[in-house]
Amino acid sequence: MDLDLTEAQKALRDQARDVALREIAGKAAEIDRRQRFPGEMVAQLGKLGMLAVTVPKAWGGLGLDMMACTLMTEELASACASTGAIVALQNVLVCEPILRFGSEAQKSTWLPLLATGAQLGCFALTESTGGTDPLGVSSVARREGDEWILQGSKSFVTCGPSAQVAIVFATTKAGADDVLSAFLVPTDSPGLSFGPVYDKLGLRGATAASMTLDNVRLPATALLGAAGEGADILRVAGEGGRIGAAAVALGVARAAFAVATSYAISRRSHGEAISEHQAIQFKLADMSTQIDAGRLLTWRAATSRDRGTPVGSQAAMAKLVASEVASKVASDAVQVLGGNGCLTEFSVERHFRDAKVTEIYEGTSEIQRLGIASVLLKD
Repeated sequence: MDLDLTEAQKALRDQARDVALREIAGKAAEIDRRQRFPGEMVAQLGKLGMLAVTVPKAWGGLGLDMMACTLMTEELASACASTGAIVALQNVLVCEPILRFGSEAQKSTWLPLLATGAQLGCFALTESTGGTDPLGVSSVARREGDEWILQGSKSFVTCGPSAQVAIVFATTKAGADDVLSAFLVPTDSPGLSFGPVYDKLGLRGATAASMTLDNVRLPATALLGAAGEGADILRVAGEGGRIGAAAVALGVARAAFAVATSYAISRRSHGEAISEHQAIQFKLADMSTQIDAGRLLTWRAATSRDRGTPVGSQAAMAKLVASEVASKVASDAVQVLGGNGCLTEFSVERHFRDAKVTEIYEGTSEIQRLGIASVLLKD
């Protein structure tokens, strides 16, 4: 793996870092406290092209690669995990599937709007009964003449209440068989509605809600890809989603580590900085090492994806390690701050909550381990 970044990758990383420090970091606590979707910030990032990093310039994107998107996401998430998660979702779970599987008409219709932030998207797979299992999707789409009619419900639709279009997965018929298909559904479609926003533990600004589909009528052109191609769309989106989630987790871990390091240097105990205590030094050394290990796995997965090689297990490893590192680093950061680490005045309690969510969304740690093991045991 080549660890040398291109000039374009470094430029986007540096731009994201600048925006994160100047515009986002100061608003993160308020976004978390009020569970407020940062719409004005997302719109600003859209104007910078950060919502469609891999989309070609002809459709309003930056025309860069997954590695650039990963670098950018970590920087944004280090300032506000919710903002980082929203941007990652727009890039890898909305724009990428449309770019890879959409018709020319779908790409020309949706990508320019999504790339600039004029419209936002969401990804509707999870259901209350089957979770994220594609074999457990109970939402159905039936064909009637030149229309598709969708019926069902979805859970944990992140960004749903703020989105204008949803990628919705539903079961369709292929002869006598049930197959998985995906649809581009405008969220103002009659029969589509969202429930109240969930009151979440972390990533609170990346608001999520349930979705109800009550005989939603769509034109035949709403089908994304071919009928029955939902599993392939889900695989591609899932790999990107796990890399994006890993980048968010790294940003959270980095932010928690920065607070702990600064606090350890300034906090005095028995006449000396607590950073002089070996117990604290060991914690800081482990935290830094773990973050770098997670970052290397994430960069490997992003680089492999850009090369077009299979990244299923690599993406799962990156997401598994980065999210668990985030939780460990954030927990240790709270410990370094002691009682102050439990106060909302200090950001590590927010990082602690955000980090835990990174172990859950885009597939739990247990799901990642199952995926990794399935690849290992094929041979």
